[in-house]
Amino acid sequence: MIFSSGKYLRYLQSFIYCVSVCMLLCACAGARVKEYRVEVVREYPHDTDAYTQGLFFDDGQLYESTGTYGGSSFRKVDLATGNVLDRIDFSRKYFIEGSVMMGGSLYLLTWTGKVAFIYDAATLEYSSTYSYPRQGWGLTTDGSQLIASDGSATIYFMDGAFSVKRRLTVKLDGRPMRLLNELEYIDGKIWANVYTADLILIIDPATGNVEGTVDASGLLPDRLRTDGTDVLNGIAYDEKTGKIYLTGKNWPRLYEIRLTEK
Repeated sequence: MIFSSGKYLRYLQSFIYCVSVCMLLCACAGARVKEYRVEVVREYPHDTDAYTQGLFFDDGQLYESTGTYGGSSFRKVDLATGNVLDRIDFSRKYFIEGSVMMGGSLYLLTWTGKVAFIYDAATLEYSSTYSYPRQGWGLTTDGSQLIASDGSATIYFMDGAFSVKRRLTVKLDGRPMRLLNELEYIDGKIWANVYTADLILIIDPATGNVEGTVDASGLLPDRLRTDGTDVLNGIAYDEKTGKIYLTGKNWPRLYEIRLTEK
C-alpha cells in the first residue's frame, strides 16, 4: 500500500490500530502465541527507488514488484548487488501490488485498478488480464493455490483464474487482525506483514489463528533512514536455502534474518 499526503486520516487510524496491536501483544505475553525478534545474518543492497509491494524467490531467483502510480514495475533482481536483471514497467494508471509465481505463470495484483495480470514466468511476456473485484495488497502461494490479502483481516484462497475458493479471518487471541499486507508462505504457515507496523504475523492457514508474532522494530537503523524511507514491507523465503529475507519500501538494504524467540 501507499501512504501519501491525501491519506493523513487513514494513517492516523492505522497508528491508533498499531498502538492497540502492541497493547494486545503485551496482554498475550506468556500465552500460547510465540513471540520472536529478528536477528540480522547478512545485509544486501536494495534499490531506494523500489516501493516494495511483493518480494519472493522462485527457483533460487529473487523477484520484486514495486508500486506507486508512474513507478510500478516487476523486477528480476540480483540478490548480491541489488541490480535489476530484467523488468516490466506498467502504465501510470496501474498501482502494482503483490506478486508471485505458480505453475509457470507470474501473477500480479493491482491496488484499486480492479484488475490482475498474468505473465509467462520464464519469459515475462504478457499473457492475460483478469477482473479483480477487491483491493489487491499481498499475494503468495502454497504451490497449488493463490493466497491474497486486501488490507482487512481476511485472507483469500484462489485458483489460477483468481476465483475465490475459501476465505479466512486472521485472529490474534480471538481478535481480528486488520491491515494484512505482504504475504509469504513459509514451512506450511502464512507470514503476513501488518501495514505501518514493524510486525509480522505467523498464521495457521487452516484456522486463521496467529501462532507467532515477529517484532522487526529497529531492523533498518536510523542512520540509513531518510525522508524517503517508508515502512517495513517485503518477506521472501528461498526454499533452496531455507533463508528468509526482509526489506521495506524505499529501503537501502535487504536483510537475511533469523528468528530468536523472546
